[in-house]
Amino acid sequence: MHNKEAQEHIIGLEEQLRLAMLTGDVEALDRLISPALLFTTHMGQVIGKEQDLDMHRSGLLKFTAIAVAERQVVADGRLGVISARMSLAGSFGESPFNLDLRCTRTWRAPDDGGQWQILAGHMSLA
Repeated sequence: MHNKEAQEHIIGLEEQLRLAMLTGDVEALDRLISPALLFTTHMGQVIGKEQDLDMHRSGLLKFTAIAVAERQVVADGRLGVISARMSLAGSFGESPFNLDLRCTRTWRAPDDGGQWQILAGHMSLA
């Protein structure tokens, strides 16, 4: 996969992720997230894949809007990094949120050429 093709692939995966987050599609999230995930939230907490999936599965975390802007992608045949500004709205438990964040995610293709997955991510206030 050439760099431009890899960049377009990452953008497509990001859209799959956005839709899965909006609909709470845990099955799709499971496919898109690596078992080795290290994700740092905007509050400085580090979570793994199961914690992330459990928040969606239980309904603790619900998104009503996810808008992406200022997106930059670098990628090659096996690794991709996206940095974007994101407006997120929804609720965490009983608390509604409306946040403007910067997000960086690292995507990696497995050795067997299968599904690219998120290996790491980080969010901070924009």
